[in-house]
Amino acid sequence: MDSRIRTYQIAADYIRQQIGGATPLAGIVLGSGLGRLADRIEDPIVIPYKSIPGFPVSTAVGHKGNFIIGRLAGREVMAMQGRFHYYEGYPMELVTIGVRTMAMLGIRYLFVSNAAGAANPDFHIGDLVVIRDHISLFPNPLIGPNMDDLGPRFLDMTCAYDLELQQLAENCAARMGIQLQKGVYFGSTGPTYETPAEVRFYRQIGADLLGMSTIPEVIVARHCGMRVFGMSVVTNCANTDNTPLALNDGDDVVRQADAAAERMTTLFSNMIESL
Repeated sequence: MDSRIRTYQIAADYIRQQIGGATPLAGIVLGSGLGRLADRIEDPIVIPYKSIPGFPVSTAVGHKGNFIIGRLAGREVMAMQGRFHYYEGYPMELVTIGVRTMAMLGIRYLFVSNAAGAANPDFHIGDLVVIRDHISLFPNPLIGPNMDDLGPRFLDMTCAYDLELQQLAENCAARMGIQLQKGVYFGSTGPTYETPAEVRFYRQIGADLLGMSTIPEVIVARHCGMRVFGMSVVTNCANTDNTPLALNDGDDVVRQADAAAERMTTLFSNMIESL
């Protein structure tokens, strides 16, 4: 057996023991400052990453580092309260270990969220943006021997972000009076924020949002056959000029994400209830 698959199985078996064999319908990855959704989960079982065999520890600002399993909107869910980033120094098999473990537990839907900078000048701080596609500067997490038991060698990414789930988001948002944007997420390794010249370049090639996460998770989720919905919360507007008037700050990103988290939580809850 591939040693990577064995690692995922051991982690999944440990979690399964803690949750009594329950099979969550949906997995949720909560980005910087977006952990409030975890407070909505009923009868929660909290499993710290540090207690799971083979798991790394999340060190990013605003990431608590727990799995939380329970019921949200009447459905069994599993939330990652914080993720792992390539900029933390982890290899891709550890950056994506949470999603692979969810797949081993039988999860069929993955909801990913992040705090992002706006390259699109029509976006504003606090906007909720449905991710319709992405552009990646990350090393592809599928590089290396393919795990044939999990997915194909060559993965089609034409509809990486599920079209039906995007429509469900729009329907739910309309009922709740929540305004949504849609855009393309550009992911790079970080941990530096983008220079003004990079922002202008990324915008020129089609980026609406800029971030340092999410894409590796989406790729491995699709490799496992999971249906993916992605959402960004705009926490800062990207600086396109070489002036110190709009400096990027990690703590401020968390504050802005927290301010928008309630609307995102309500939307995710309504979507999951409708699955």
